[in-house]
Amino acid sequence: MHLLELYPKAQQQCGLQGCYLALALHRQAAVGEVLIYANYIASVDGRISVWNDASGEYVVPDAIANPRDWRLYQELAAQADVMLTSARYFRQLATGTAQDLLPVGMQAEYADLGAWRKEQGMASQPDVVVISRSLDIPAAALEKVQDRRVMVCTSEAAPERQISRLESLGVDVVIAGKQRVEGIALQQSLVARGYRSAYMIAGPEVHRTLLADKVLNRLFLTTNFQLLGGNAFHTILSGALVEPAPMQLRSLYLDQSDQTDQSGHSKPLGQLFAQYVLMTNGREFSVGMEG
Repeated sequence: MHLLELYPKAQQQCGLQGCYLALALHRQAAVGEVLIYANYIASVDGRISVWNDASGEYVVPDAIANPRDWRLYQELAAQADVMLTSARYFRQLATGTAQDLLPVGMQAEYADLGAWRKEQGMASQPDVVVISRSLDIPAAALEKVQDRRVMVCTSEAAPERQISRLESLGVDVVIAGKQRVEGIALQQSLVARGYRSAYMIAGPEVHRTLLADKVLNRLFLTTNFQLLGGNAFHTILSGALVEPAPMQLRSLYLDQSDQTDQSGHSKPLGQLFAQYVLMTNGREFSVGMEG
């Protein structure tokens, strides 16, 4: 089933595979800059995660998680020099409750993405930056990502004991703020290490930090056509912003296909894939495409 492009080219069909890969996000930033982009899937009533009594954590609702959105998630990961995540993800990784090992996926259906990265001269996997105040990151989880460089960004208020523990495990610990990780300091740390594309897959608090400090450049948002309800949930943003973060729609696709649920039943699947550009002082991120 093809996607129907609604914007900017209305009523034009295109394939799902390659839809986001064609954006070449890894080549958007000029030398000395880094493009930072985020991605979420949400229900129509804005739920990106809901409370799960069994695990005692907030999880992506099974009702909206689907392989077509996951394909585009993987395509965004394939274009990243580095992925920005949280200590919470690494704690889930250690207990086996994480949604997946950090992409790019090694399954056969994503083999084209691994080949694409090789063609582009990129490492087989993006590096990882963990954003954390407590530095409560299990060593067992770090062992799962030994095939890539891992850096932890924290604040001056971080426990010295935890910093020493992580450094003894070979982790590069970077101070990027006083009481909290600050977006501009994080951005500068990425630039200093030569990264040109950074994919943020952390939760709403990190999202707010990047927005508040005006260092987020793109937002990819899948809206799945279901209402979930409930009182214990997360949305794409938590906390207050001093001022609204203005966005411009860059692209919008309608996906109308069927998906198979865990019981093997087929049901209609409807969702929108939207790409927004974050505006700063009336301007979007300065594009410095390579030849």
